[in-house]
Amino acid sequence: MQIFKDKWQCVADKSIDKLKYLFDTKAKFVHMCGTWETDEELEIIKTRSIWYKEAQFHDSVIEVSGKTAIVWNRIMLLAVVRGTEAKTEFTLTEDYKKQKKDWKMLALNFSSVYDTYQINK
Repeated sequence: MQIFKDKWQCVADKSIDKLKYLFDTKAKFVHMCGTWETDEELEIIKTRSIWYKEAQFHDSVIEVSGKTAIVWNRIMLLAVVRGTEAKTEFTLTEDYKKQKKDWKMLALNFSSVYDTYQINK
């Protein structure tokens, strides 16, 4: 399920059309500085008001149950937020639902963690 990691390259490249196809129109995004919906997330990526420069993956767990997938990634995210570069460890939780034959992201949640944290597999 490479789609889950490929998403981050689309974010870094500002590939809004590809992301618009991946995100459900009613998806929710929970960040350290706020919560918003798909249109707002796409605008943030497009304008780089938060510039997600690079995501380094340390651990990943994907659990699929029927048409639902939950993805946990422990990442080091390099981003520019309000003009300040930040490098932060996160557990990133993503919820996907299979709609017809494509996966659509329903929710994304960043949780700050220590660099020694590991996802239980």
